[in-house]
Amino acid sequence: MSGIDVGEELGARAAQARALSLLRIRGRALAVAILPAAVAVVLFAAGAQGHLAGPAWDAVRWTVLGVAVVVLLVTVLVAVSVARARPAMSPTVPVPEEGAPDLYRLVRELADRLDVPAPSAVALTPDCDSWLEDRTHRALRRTRRTPAEGGNGDRDRAGDRTGDTAPVLVIGSPFLWWMRVAELRAVLAPVVAGTGPSAHPDIAAARRFVRGLDAAIADAAAPGRGALRGAPLAFAGWVARLLLRACRDHAAEMERCVAAAASMRAQTVDYGLRIAAQEQVGLAYAGWDRLLTRVALPAWRMGRWPSRLDAGVVSALTELSRRDRLADGFALRLGERPACDLLEEPGVADEAASLLAARLFHGGPAESGPDWAPVDWQQYPDEVVDRKWRTEAARLHRVLDTLGVPRAAVGDPDVPTLARVMEHLSGPGGPGGPGEELAERIGAAVAREEAGRPGHGGQAHGGPGPAGPDSGAAEDPLDLWGPGPLPLFPLQPPRTGTELLADHVAAMVCCAAVDTAGAAPGLDWLDGPALLVGGERRADLAAPVLSLVEDGDPDPLLSWLAEVGVRSDKPVRLV
Repeated sequence: MSGIDVGEELGARAAQARALSLLRIRGRALAVAILPAAVAVVLFAAGAQGHLAGPAWDAVRWTVLGVAVVVLLVTVLVAVSVARARPAMSPTVPVPEEGAPDLYRLVRELADRLDVPAPSAVALTPDCDSWLEDRTHRALRRTRRTPAEGGNGDRDRAGDRTGDTAPVLVIGSPFLWWMRVAELRAVLAPVVAGTGPSAHPDIAAARRFVRGLDAAIADAAAPGRGALRGAPLAFAGWVARLLLRACRDHAAEMERCVAAAASMRAQTVDYGLRIAAQEQVGLAYAGWDRLLTRVALPAWRMGRWPSRLDAGVVSALTELSRRDRLADGFALRLGERPACDLLEEPGVADEAASLLAARLFHGGPAESGPDWAPVDWQQYPDEVVDRKWRTEAARLHRVLDTLGVPRAAVGDPDVPTLARVMEHLSGPGGPGGPGEELAERIGAAVAREEAGRPGHGGQAHGGPGPAGPDSGAAEDPLDLWGPGPLPLFPLQPPRTGTELLADHVAAMVCCAAVDTAGAAPGLDWLDGPALLVGGERRADLAAPVLSLVEDGDPDPLLSWLAEVGVRSDKPVRLV
């Protein structure tokens, strides 16, 4: 027996031991619940045989019986609450087998090499991670459909597939576009190997127990419950919280042991390539984070969602490889077959994952509309960057109007100019200066507009989900997360008034540069909206703007404007 086999066996046994510890906690809780009933049975049996007779013992017997009935009713209440609670699933885009036969074939071949059960299905997540997720509660619900719901041979076969106990393999969508096929197989090896421990009955039962407790706690905390229903659910949640607290350490250790056993088993598959592929995981995470926060977030705030985020991450990572010496040579891999070729329609999957990312990280609606439209990368500079600048510049001048700030002393007094902004902000800075009230007013205006935009920041996620590759799936991937507001995972904390003011002043400068100096809006894959002067990106605008906003010093910005050739007294076109 090799060292790998011994390590895997030890990890599996440790996981099973922790699972048994979890099940023993469940057994002890059940024993405590039936203890009063057992005592009542003993007392009544003793009375029937003439022992423990007398009025005092009769009172004890009936008192214990009453306590036993109450405890059993409470136990049934908690058990039903745990059983009926719907564990939250990770929001994902389903990938049916007919939409990715090559991907399913790769996963099954990988499972065969590892000698573990194959995952029951594959799904995509707009994140740089991959895992196995048990969705047996959803499978059981689907298999209860009646013939009146349109049952046929295809539906029956689908029901058989969803009835499998194997977990679903969730794959980070950026991996499919950036990684090559061999790299993806190496990265997925330890994940797929986890289906082996997942098939063990003790581990599966322990996981169901923990998920049920967690779901019951979430169900009890959900808002909108009446007093009649809320009180029992709150009590059930309290009991579930006590049990979960007792299980927490055992559950965490069980999952660590499962992961260790799966990792040991996966060492027999593409071990050398997996080391190199892990470097691509770190690179993908860095590029994906920059793409979301610097490129996607400004578009989302403008009511546009980039429809090809995963394709964009390839451009972002290629640019990162060009700039970063540590990434030298990584772009050479692009000549190999990308993992997204394993999908029949990668563009459809990319669009669905991009819309889901917008909903998770920003809170956009589930469907496109007039104020929530997709945008291609070719349209990004005009549809997002230029529109963002002119919208923010227009908001800045509206706030100046409400403050009674006069138009610029030079030029046409009826048109907006950069000179008006600079004249107002020039002078003493710091607290109480001319920028503080302006920053507060802009922050309030932005908050009002975001709150009033349909589907942003406070939209409940009911309704249909994104149109992913599985066109027949009508369930919203966010449905099981409850009626709370989106986004579920905000990318950035709320911006301060000073940050917003600096953004608006910079937008006004960019508008003036475009209108008076021949500059153009552009897209930097790593930094987002960019100002192009003579075809080259100017990344030196932030410091002069901050000097004006925070210190009231216009000289650095005046020097920058002179260098670029911007006329601050000329009118600027706003939206």
